[in-house]
Amino acid sequence: MVKSPNFIVDLHSHSTCSDGILSPEALINMAADMGLRALALTDHDTIAGLASAKCQAIKRNLLFIPGVELEIAWEPGEFHLLGLGIQQPTDEFQTALEELAQLREKRNREIINRMNEMGIEADYEEIKKLSEGTIIGRPHIATFLVNRKIVKNKQSAFDMYLGKGRPFYAPKGALELKRAIRLITESGGIPILAHPLSLYVSWGKLPELIEHFHEQGIVGLEAWHPLARVAECERLEAIGKGLKMVITAGSDYHGNSYQDRRLGYTAGNRPIDGSYLRGIPDTEDWLARESTS
Repeated sequence: MVKSPNFIVDLHSHSTCSDGILSPEALINMAADMGLRALALTDHDTIAGLASAKCQAIKRNLLFIPGVELEIAWEPGEFHLLGLGIQQPTDEFQTALEELAQLREKRNREIINRMNEMGIEADYEEIKKLSEGTIIGRPHIATFLVNRKIVKNKQSAFDMYLGKGRPFYAPKGALELKRAIRLITESGGIPILAHPLSLYVSWGKLPELIEHFHEQGIVGLEAWHPLARVAECERLEAIGKGLKMVITAGSDYHGNSYQDRRLGYTAGNRPIDGSYLRGIPDTEDWLARESTS
């Protein structure tokens, strides 16, 4: 990774349309105010914020990359698939997102039922108010637990109750990988394996697994993520480059409550160089102009 980039970008961020704390417009404004030149919005299982984010990005002279982050069926870890360059979402893609939204609500209610069974009185409408009209997710349930003084902070809520394998955890609705790859590709985007270490696969098996995913149609690899160590990111980048994959980097920004995730910066608090736009749909001409200006 280049330590002193000519300009900074970010290829992984979230808004209030999923589990971020900033609206799509506010997220774009923050990126522009910080001096970023390009930003991808990749909300979980929804593209609801793309239109408003794109409109604001045009006003702020910021290159906007429409994206999404899809949940993929996987055990024992978590498998998230980024789709970058979602310019023309197909009807089937929209239908799949609606299916995931229905499964998400079912999951939320299951979590609340588990809380009630363990003596924590919780009401779906009460938690819904915490979302302020956005999609309800575990962060809102975590806020509820903090407000009830059951935990000290949101991270403790996940560590003790809401994380995978914890008492209130319920599986999230997910897509099969083959279908997700096809939906992203048919919608104009490229599928990218997000934060590969969350798969919980040993380093001995990870290179072969990434190669297998690449053969199935995953074009890119998010080698740089703030929850990984720099040495791990460098190792992932080498694996991806060896397979001639598109290499990306992101902050996975959700809001300032996540102190280890700063917009435009990734592992080791390193700025995300604009060169990581290479291979992303509809960025080549812009990148060429920006690099020579």
